[in-house]
Amino acid sequence: MKTKQIEKTLDRISSKRMDSVLTIQSHMLKAISDFMFEKGIVQIMPVIVSPITDPLRHSVFDAQIEYYGQKLKLTKSMLMHKQISLIPKDRKSIYIISPNIRLEKKECNHTGRHLIEFSQVDFEFKEKKKEEVIQFMEELLVYVITKVKQECKHELDYIGSKIEVPKSPFKVFQSKQLKKLYRDDFEKIMSEKMKEPFWILDYEREFYDREDPQKPKTFLNYDLFYPYGFDEALSGGEREFKYGRIIKRMKESKVDPKPYKYYLELARRDLLPRTAGAGFGVERLLRYICGVKHIRDVALFAKVPGEKIVF
Repeated sequence: MKTKQIEKTLDRISSKRMDSVLTIQSHMLKAISDFMFEKGIVQIMPVIVSPITDPLRHSVFDAQIEYYGQKLKLTKSMLMHKQISLIPKDRKSIYIISPNIRLEKKECNHTGRHLIEFSQVDFEFKEKKKEEVIQFMEELLVYVITKVKQECKHELDYIGSKIEVPKSPFKVFQSKQLKKLYRDDFEKIMSEKMKEPFWILDYEREFYDREDPQKPKTFLNYDLFYPYGFDEALSGGEREFKYGRIIKRMKESKVDPKPYKYYLELARRDLLPRTAGAGFGVERLLRYICGVKHIRDVALFAKVPGEKIVF
């Protein structure tokens, strides 16, 4: 029996265009891994289920399972696991290509950049500051796009990509200043205006993003944005690592500390290291490189918020 949904999905995943996209994705992922290897960053395997995951500041449906009476959440991001993985004294940096589940509301369907199932390149460094992470990510993005342009010229031409290697350093903006100018749509407006990737600093969000000890209500975090309306690329920050600070931020963010009791125990024992890091979406970077309007066109089995899942 044929259905329109199955036929439409088969046409998309079987197309020559998708072959080109997947070839570009393969070279992109290899370039990312090569860059991490050259920098001496240790790869760890992803966490799929855990009692804790990133609570996120925006509203998503909760995704969890029950196993022998214990409630386990599907990973939204490995933020806390990254901190914990750097507890050993001699382990300085890690990265993961991590599957994430974020059951976004159907209102995110129109953005062109949201999936409820996606992969994220997460990385974390011990004793690093935001400026060092920003420089690292700029080097990585320049390296990856350079490699893809060198190795995938035929595929990029076939899909009509006009991607250019960005020039570092990228421009930097402050979120509070942009919000005064453009109100709540400042990210979207700035992405549409800009012709090169750019940074926006200082967001008040999850409890784990570190507040500047010298400047209350100033946060040591950073988001990278793609130009030409491709919007958010990466989110990251320096991390809170002191027990008292984490508890204070949880109260301010109205986060229930009970599910995080073991994580908080590590902080109470002063075991959490001072770290900084970030995560960027694999499919979002691929979408930007390919220059396609909707992220579904670079994901083989795309699961878009609000849409019926066929496979």
